Amino acid sequence: MAALGWNLATMRRCRIRGVDGYGRAETCANAFQKRGNVKKLYVGNLPFSTTQDELQGIFERFGSVASAAVIMDRETGRSRGFGFIEMDEASAADEAIRELDGSDFGGRSLRVNEANDRRGGGGGGGGGGGRRY
Repeated sequence: MAALGWNLATMRRCRIRGVDGYGRAETCANAFQKRGNVKKLYVGNLPFSTTQDELQGIFERFGSVASAAVIMDRETGRSRGFGFIEMDEASAADEAIRELDGSDFGGRSLRVNEANDRRGGGGGGGGGGGRRY
């Protein structure tokens, strides 16, 4: 599991996703394992008006898109100008990277590359301390 980018904490947060063909409950870890060849791509410098459907449409000409997400700002609800694509075939994802990286979309030069695994950030800044004498 660790090779797939899953850790124990992630698996504990998983909820039941549905029922597989045999009537067994399917967790998100099981569903993720079935998608073994999926490749996740980072897409940067998107126009702020880009929708998920538009983003998915750009990549569908290279192969099957498992998911598309435009990242939105929590406070304003506006796009942050980047997103992620998961493609079912690694070869299709590689072709999309070659063809789309640096290409023009909505007057902007897209940045497309393989997404890096998200690493846990550092802890908070710590407390300030109290009075000093």
